[in-house]
Amino acid sequence: MHLRTILSPNHGKALSMIEPATCTFGILRPTLLSTRDLLLLSLSPLPFRLNLLHPYLMLAAMLLARMMISMPEAPNLPLRTTLPPGLVRNGPPYSNGAANGVAYGATSARGPPPSSAPRSEVSPEAYSRRHEITVSGGQVPPPIMSFEATGFPPELLREVLSAGFSAPTPIQAQSWPIAIQGRDIVAIAKTGSGKTLGYLIPGFMHLQRIRNDSRMGPTILVLSPTRELATQIQEEAVKFGRSSRISCTCLYGGAPKGPQLRDLERGADIVVATPGRLNDILEMRRISLRQISYLVLDEADRMLDMGFEPQIRKIVKEIPTKRQTLMYTATWPKGVRKIAADLLVNPAQVNIGNVDELVANKSITQHIEVVAPMEKQRRLEQILRSQEPGSKVIIFCSTKRMCDQLTRNLTRQFGAAAIHGDKSQPERDNVLNQFRSGRTPVLVATDVAARGLDVKDIRAVVNYDFPNGVEDYVHRIGRTGRAGATGHAFTFFGDQDSKHASDLIKILEGANQQVPQQIREMATRGGGGMNKYSRWGPPSGGRGRGGDSGYGARGGDSGYGGRGGFAPRDRSSSGWGRERERSRSPERFNRAPPPSSSGSPPRSFHEAMMKHR
Repeated sequence: MHLRTILSPNHGKALSMIEPATCTFGILRPTLLSTRDLLLLSLSPLPFRLNLLHPYLMLAAMLLARMMISMPEAPNLPLRTTLPPGLVRNGPPYSNGAANGVAYGATSARGPPPSSAPRSEVSPEAYSRRHEITVSGGQVPPPIMSFEATGFPPELLREVLSAGFSAPTPIQAQSWPIAIQGRDIVAIAKTGSGKTLGYLIPGFMHLQRIRNDSRMGPTILVLSPTRELATQIQEEAVKFGRSSRISCTCLYGGAPKGPQLRDLERGADIVVATPGRLNDILEMRRISLRQISYLVLDEADRMLDMGFEPQIRKIVKEIPTKRQTLMYTATWPKGVRKIAADLLVNPAQVNIGNVDELVANKSITQHIEVVAPMEKQRRLEQILRSQEPGSKVIIFCSTKRMCDQLTRNLTRQFGAAAIHGDKSQPERDNVLNQFRSGRTPVLVATDVAARGLDVKDIRAVVNYDFPNGVEDYVHRIGRTGRAGATGHAFTFFGDQDSKHASDLIKILEGANQQVPQQIREMATRGGGGMNKYSRWGPPSGGRGRGGDSGYGARGGDSGYGGRGGFAPRDRSSSGWGRERERSRSPERFNRAPPPSSSGSPPRSFHEAMMKHR
């Protein structure tokens, strides 16, 4: 309540009116007084006569009266429920930052509420059910649902809260108490779930317990599949470990070894590395892993897909067996289960969501379109024009050559840049910086180049070529819809991709997406003209339907000829013409995925471990 004093005409009354109003005493700013302050003013023993007091003296008297009389503190006004713009980062529903996943609500800039503040009580069981958390592996502590309950050191807690995070993400809530106990962990969760801080913060606490000489070698090693993901992990480690004076360096290929070796010589508590570059430096005898007691395999499924298993096993042989190992993966295929059984000891397995099924992010709207190869470019330009100006879009191609060709076609009109394995590290860094800043809003990439790429505000993903399997499809479209945002994924599907139709339908239905009728028809007929024996159709297609002398499958979609003979005059409408067109497609390099093993995969790590022994 603002105080306005109106003196009586005879100046004999101390206070004649108190009303909500704005009053400025000379150059004073409006003064905010609570009801308690007004009561204190009226009860003050000082002989107030406003005709004798200057407004400055009246305020001083009020403050003195407040000091003289002790009363219970009146309840404060509600805190602001939004952060100042400088402290808010784009992030998911569990967080205000992509590194931490999504936050349940914004926190006050003043820090966490006091422990005595009322908060909604949710049992650990209800929390786990709500977030689809399942845990196996013996006695496992319940999830930590608030930062105050973590027991983090004050300086570390300040770093987390100052970043705008209000509550742990599900993967953090369950993995933190297990990791702090020193147990091995297999954590299975989709990308963008906050797993980076899920292993970094327990690692910081591990470093506070074990103080090694960093010049003799690192204490923590994080293995990452790509350069981009490795540098992102390093940035988070530096930012959140600053107050704890934790040093971190990053080792990756495509960049000169000299600066990386000098960083190692100066000493680093944490090393984040890609397996290939770390093996190179190990062979040079320029790094020792004998002090490693905390090992993290991030995106383990991606590293195995990229063929890094031999390098990983070679690295692990250089690390003491007495260590804590944490493995984070988005999927749980047989290869990942096997390496987990070999490298981890009595781990706890934490699953977020359904592990047995490959699922896509439901916040992504998926658009599947059956498009002929010659129509892809025109349709792609239509999609790009439909986006808001400046929207970030990633286009996935199957080959480096197609990436460069599309980039040349799109640069002038839309502003595009390419990233693939033939680009040098400075070129890749420059392209990614321009894409992140929005100067180049369209990024054309191959799968390998974009794995682990974490860029905020990607509005759409376009699969110009369908990937080798639905697992890669889910990872591709997962570049958008991150951190609680929504996104769109456009996928061009052709006859050459029809062997993936059934699996794609499962992904679409699992995410409550619309399935085009053409995709259902492809799945029903077992390949849209391609049978199960060959990518390009049966060895001999048989006679065309209608009794003509041409060879080909029904409709001429595969094999030779079809209705109209072996070499019809209009080849563009024949099976032969389509086959030639398909043979020039980049998809000719795609290999069919290996046949799946019979039987359902084990549901837990321990069943997998028993199966492999």
